[in-house]
Amino acid sequence: MRYLSQRFGMPDEKSKAILNDIGTEELAHMEMVGTIVHQLTKDCTIQEIQEAGLGAYYTDHGLDVYPQAASGMPFNATCLACKGDPVANLQENLAAEQKARATYEKLIDLCHDEPDVIDPLRFLREREVVHFQRFGEALRGVQDKLAQRRFHMNQGDIC
Repeated sequence: MRYLSQRFGMPDEKSKAILNDIGTEELAHMEMVGTIVHQLTKDCTIQEIQEAGLGAYYTDHGLDVYPQAASGMPFNATCLACKGDPVANLQENLAAEQKARATYEKLIDLCHDEPDVIDPLRFLREREVVHFQRFGEALRGVQDKLAQRRFHMNQGDIC
């Protein structure tokens, strides 16, 4: 949602397209993670749910997939980080992709030789690396575009 919201404020079509593409792909990532969680929990007994420390989660959400952090903090719009400044937004996105990559690595560390879980997590981790690279490309393009504006300004244009 962050990337799809930020694209409107980008100063060029290339950065808008990068945000649109990555934002759309991130929605697919949510689908993949939700599917993994559903497949791991759909046949659990109440006792297994409690032993896994998911009793409170189950009480609030049953076996539905509810977007929240590992700490239990539910998703909300404060995660969108839309500042209205293309450079600040892209810097924020670079950090978000690195955090996502690190999270996938930690999830992989927690898996015990389960290729049906590890393989999709590895794929998702690699996509975060690609997203980081594409945001770096967008940032360089935006900075170049903004520098051109300053370079071509007349002295009377400065307030």
